[in-house]
Amino acid sequence: MGKTILAQRTAEGRHDLLLNRPDKFNALSQAVLAELLAELSDIASDNEARVVVLAGAGKAFCAGHDLAEMQADRNLDAYHRLFAACTDVMEAIAALPVPVIAKVHGVATAAGCQLVGACDLAVASEDARFAVSGINVGLFCSTPAVELSRNVPAKRAFEMLVTGKFIDARTAADWGLVNTVAPAEALDAATDDLVATILAKNPDAIRRGKKLFNTQRECSRSEAYALACEVMAQNMMDENTDEGINAFLERRAPVWRTA
Repeated sequence: MGKTILAQRTAEGRHDLLLNRPDKFNALSQAVLAELLAELSDIASDNEARVVVLAGAGKAFCAGHDLAEMQADRNLDAYHRLFAACTDVMEAIAALPVPVIAKVHGVATAAGCQLVGACDLAVASEDARFAVSGINVGLFCSTPAVELSRNVPAKRAFEMLVTGKFIDARTAADWGLVNTVAPAEALDAATDDLVATILAKNPDAIRRGKKLFNTQRECSRSEAYALACEVMAQNMMDENTDEGINAFLERRAPVWRTA
């Protein structure tokens, strides 16, 4: 069996990760989860990483867990290991110091929809569809609910979870699951535009900002402000911030230090 995750890196610090089980609609087998976690760990140690794009090969982004694999080993310990491995991947995305963009086409269902929710940003083609459809086979999508409910209003999320119904890309954008919807033929270009916008910014500020954004969401209002004030003060002391402000005042383009 070949690699289930294909990885590429550009000189500018863009990492592309491709789910590579097109014959299984990129279902998240144990092998896929292990390889994806390993790739995310490698990126986390790359001090010159700037952005990650996660996509799927073939006709779909990701159809969720591999139900055939799950049925082949019906015991509680196996399921604990599987869902722990999936959780490790979702938490690795959140902990990664750079933005992770889901590039979604076809379907993103169950744990595939969870994966979209775990990413910091998402660009979807007009033909993309989203569902947490485990309920259709008698399984409430409990782990996907964690990410879905942090992206989509509670009543919208719960409706998806108890009905298993699909929503289209425009609805997903309206509800907050994705940022941008593009025609299928323009999906690459729309993703590249978002990547270029991020690459044009101060990389140190992006790294500080992602960590602060995720941490403060779990804090009380007063705790969030205390943390944000400290992070912003430290950000002001960065060499790149000094360069960025001076460039603005001098009406020129900034030159960022990237490592």
